[in-house]
Amino acid sequence: MQVRHDNGDGLPTPEPAALEHSRRLVDRLRRHIRACGGVVSFAEYMRFVLYEPGFGYYSGGARKFGADGDFVTAPEVSPLFSRVLARQVTEMLDALGGGTVLELGAGSGRMAADLLGAMAAADALPERYLILEVSGDLQARQRDLLAERDPALLGRVHWLDELPCEPLRGVILANEVVDALPVERFRREADGASQAVVTAAGDSEALAIGWRPAPASLIRAVTDIEGRLGRRLAPGYVSEISLGLEGWFRDVAAALGAGFVLLSDYGFGEREYYAAERDMGTFRCHYRHRAHEDALLWPGLQDLTAWVDFSALARAGAAAGLDVAGYTTQAHFLIAAGLEAELAGLERLAERERLALSAAVKTLTLPGEMGEAFRFMVLKRGCDLRPQGFTLGDLRHAL
Repeated sequence: MQVRHDNGDGLPTPEPAALEHSRRLVDRLRRHIRACGGVVSFAEYMRFVLYEPGFGYYSGGARKFGADGDFVTAPEVSPLFSRVLARQVTEMLDALGGGTVLELGAGSGRMAADLLGAMAAADALPERYLILEVSGDLQARQRDLLAERDPALLGRVHWLDELPCEPLRGVILANEVVDALPVERFRREADGASQAVVTAAGDSEALAIGWRPAPASLIRAVTDIEGRLGRRLAPGYVSEISLGLEGWFRDVAAALGAGFVLLSDYGFGEREYYAAERDMGTFRCHYRHRAHEDALLWPGLQDLTAWVDFSALARAGAAAGLDVAGYTTQAHFLIAAGLEAELAGLERLAERERLALSAAVKTLTLPGEMGEAFRFMVLKRGCDLRPQGFTLGDLRHAL
């Protein structure tokens, strides 16, 4: 996800129709908060404004991805990303003797279209390509893009509203999915911890963010983090934790009979995530390619996100019966999985195309761009393969 940082001032004003959509969502949210006793956890607020059916950011119809949206993901930067990913998926399916690909949250559909196009060109198409997508609007956009690219591929693609009941043999893909899971925000106190909450108070019922004593489950989670770090977080330290991550991953793992879960996202291992100097956490809001911290601004129109704790992801995978087979940076993954081969014949391109491709490679791989902050993790079940993309720069020791 690429955005520029902003203090919240100077953001472009949404169109009147979008503001009306946000107002209707807030009306529903106020009723929900009243039904919950006048206060909800920050995680519940995040879940509501992102996923409330028909109104939330990811289930409504606003354009989110690409130049006209709020952020640019790696598949939007260049088809190179998905073509290299196709090489890795092909290796995995070959090791399994064929199988199915399940993509969680396909966004604009660009990754699916480019990946399937590359696999078709290599005569390596999966038996099925499943897309789990909660937004009907995004399902329609994905279908339209695939039909425009290659109508013949549509017969192989199926859309799901929930994870499949029958465990599949193949590869589950999740690109920038975990960062959108709701998180609790906590603040370490001299004695215990506080939990961020959202209220609708006063005559105007204006939304406000406050703090209350953390419930036992959140206190245990903070204490467990400190136990693994070997130090206590300083009073006033603010950060996030996804208490629902283990349950989410358990459901994902239950959909995999044999094969791989391949995740890519921006994040760190636990020690880096909860570094002493990162005392205000990683939570951000994204609107029209700008990042800011006002979580109450235009609910339903902006993305709310936190960086991924890959150590927690590894523990969730282990609890679900999967083995962590690799963890590395995006740059190392792309290089190891076949970026150089995808760039072969670059000299035959016109100068303008070469320059565009070179710029894309820099964005995807340089440390100051996406190359270092974005990480890849693969977990597996019932297969001995160590995927090629994880043979360079193994970071599992940092989990």
